[in-house]
Amino acid sequence: MTFAAHPAGREPARDEVDALAGACVVEFGTPWCGFCRAAQPLIAAALAGHPKVRHIKVEDGRGRALGRSFGVKLWPTLVLLRDGRELARLVRPGAAQEIVRALALIDPPSAA
Repeated sequence: MTFAAHPAGREPARDEVDALAGACVVEFGTPWCGFCRAAQPLIAAALAGHPKVRHIKVEDGRGRALGRSFGVKLWPTLVLLRDGRELARLVRPGAAQEIVRALALIDPPSAA
């Protein structure tokens, strides 16, 4: 599991995250966290049905401003945003269906 830094080699600033257009999941955690590793298959399964949702993994910890700005206390924490506005938050999700329900808030199924 990789918690990647922002493409510029740093975590994104809060104003960058707030300015994101569309649906986005910001995942806070660390590569050594057992809860984070256990959640990866659940997150991947849920996101598979939402290919348009941007997924940003942020390595969190002491001195990391982005996690503090979102009030992250436990890992993994998924912050689900639509146009930079938080619509849902999941802390240590235990089932893919829980994530799928939250994803429907930011990326509703299209009526066909």
